Amino acid sequence: MAKPAPQSGSFVTRVRDRLHALSPAERRLAEFVLDFPGDLASYSATELARLANVSNATVTRFVRSVGYQSFDEARQKVRAERGGGAALFMVSAASDSDGDAAAAHFKQAQANLSRTVNTLSLSEIDEIAAAMLAAPRVWVIGFRAGRPLAEYFQWQALQVLPAVRIVPGAGETLAEHIADAREDDCALVIGLRRRTKTMRSALAFLAEAKVSIAYLTDGAEAAPPGVSWQLRCQTAAPGPLFNHVAPLALLHLLATRIVERSGTAGRRRLATVEAAHATLDEL
Repeated sequence: MAKPAPQSGSFVTRVRDRLHALSPAERRLAEFVLDFPGDLASYSATELARLANVSNATVTRFVRSVGYQSFDEARQKVRAERGGGAALFMVSAASDSDGDAAAAHFKQAQANLSRTVNTLSLSEIDEIAAAMLAAPRVWVIGFRAGRPLAEYFQWQALQVLPAVRIVPGAGETLAEHIADAREDDCALVIGLRRRTKTMRSALAFLAEAKVSIAYLTDGAEAAPPGVSWQLRCQTAAPGPLFNHVAPLALLHLLATRIVERSGTAGRRRLATVEAAHATLDEL
């Protein structure tokens, strides 16, 4: 008995699970689709049939074999998964032949910066800076793409914020750090796509503890409950990977405002650091 068509799972998982049960023509179509699954979102059924050298009827049988009622339903599923940020769905057959790839990447980075700054409020950045300067503890949380951005911010802010730290560290759990979170603490949470499930749990936990939360994100995601400030960045890119120029620029601005607004205490901290550099002969 043939294995029934799957009714759940990602588009790619469904196709791979059904490869053994497909006809030769359907399998040829499946292999074509699996090379660049994200492109399915921009094809019509007729265009896909022509590109894969199969009939329209084969396209119809194929999408039903992998558990969709229609080609449009399959295409909507791919669009949703592409929007989720999986690199597999961002790779396009057209990208290999794009002779202006470098120019396209820099042009998109510039557009991302322009769109980000147009939604930016300097007064909001200064509110976050003031909250971090007043907080006894500043936690920075970032997973996946957010981790190196978190490290950059901590490295810059550490010059005047000795209590800023990235959590969790290697081999540590998040709970070991934020279990005793309290209202006068502050957190910078970097939630860029693709976000982990841990991110949602961490935000909820910090919100319950009434920690002041600055949430840096991309896309149109609504601010989770309890977030004090939501900073939106644009990360669109012409290739398979998100462009993180705008988030880095925003974090650079925030760190700069923290240093500039740190006052006498900040200047003393900077002087102490420079004296230590000289003593240790590090630079």
